[in-house]
Amino acid sequence: MNYVHLSPHFPPNYYLFSVHLARMGVNVLGLADESYDLLRPELRESLTEYYRINDLHNYDELLRACGYFTHRYGRLDRLDAHSEYWMETEARLRTDFNIPGPRLADIAAYKRKSLMKAAYRHAGVPVARGAVCQTLDEALAIVGETGYPLVAKPDIGVGAANTFRIDDHAGLERFFATKPPVDYMLEEFVFGNITTFDGLADRDSTPVFFGSLGFSQGIMETVNEDRHVHFWAEREIAPDLEEAGRRILKEFNVRERFFHFEFFRTPDGRLIALEVNVRPPGGLALDVYNFAYDVDLYWGWANMIVNNRFMDGYSRKYYCCYVGRKYNKSYRHTHQEVLDAFGYCIIDHEPVTPAFALAMSDYAYMVRTPERDEMFAATKYIQELSG
Repeated sequence: MNYVHLSPHFPPNYYLFSVHLARMGVNVLGLADESYDLLRPELRESLTEYYRINDLHNYDELLRACGYFTHRYGRLDRLDAHSEYWMETEARLRTDFNIPGPRLADIAAYKRKSLMKAAYRHAGVPVARGAVCQTLDEALAIVGETGYPLVAKPDIGVGAANTFRIDDHAGLERFFATKPPVDYMLEEFVFGNITTFDGLADRDSTPVFFGSLGFSQGIMETVNEDRHVHFWAEREIAPDLEEAGRRILKEFNVRERFFHFEFFRTPDGRLIALEVNVRPPGGLALDVYNFAYDVDLYWGWANMIVNNRFMDGYSRKYYCCYVGRKYNKSYRHTHQEVLDAFGYCIIDHEPVTPAFALAMSDYAYMVRTPERDEMFAATKYIQELSG
């Protein structure tokens, strides 16, 4: 099998995908704009060959690289970066080189929030009221139905980039006077907690692994209001969440890929679909799941790619919480005090990759414990501010 790993060095933990593929006998062909000498040694050792280009945004360079791989190794069997950012590039290359996986014709529903909303409705999963609005008058029609506040988000966008809360008519007018020149979805602001249904689907669209993350708040609030973030892997999966997640998995026909479905859980217990992603949950979320459920999702994914099998079994033994701290805040407890107080349940701690710092904080602690109250006690201690 010839597998092209696009941008295998980023995010930094994703080098493990290449490592495990190589251990299973796959020709792993790295393609990126990073210097070969700067790749971590474990990644270099796992690559059958590495093709460095000047700019990953230059499609002609990518074409030449994949053409070279084809000439040298034969048919390219898979190509992926596991990244929402490169989704369209991956699909274009799969289309041009007849590589299995989502093609250009498939990805609109994965990228456009308006199409996601239509698919959720078709799957019988509730969504927030709203629509793409080109004009102020169209937006006012949404306001007439939902009232304020609204959330304005790019119809095609990554994470919470250029996402805004609009609280009144003046804010709505200001938004239309200053918004970027792209299509925007305006929808009712849903009061609730974010929860996810995440996992890995095999070639038959069967989830061979699934779990759920809970969040302290949305990424929009974290970024726009400079808040702390913490999120955790749940030990129990709510039945209605699993049912909705499986419906969405079937609706989007996710095969041989990770998935990350986001929902709001409202105060009265309802689930409202937020967003679908056919990629792993971001940052160190895979590591959170690995620590919580005693699995290895990097190895399990590689086994699924090669053998269409995950692993013999897994159990949700622990909660694991990602707890972020920011360099621009002053904390009541020093790093050493944190380790002295909760080192017994802190399974890992490390700096956050700068590209993720705005949303994920600058330094992360991983708290693992079978007790929910203990997890939140450690989280509160780590993030408690001085003064």
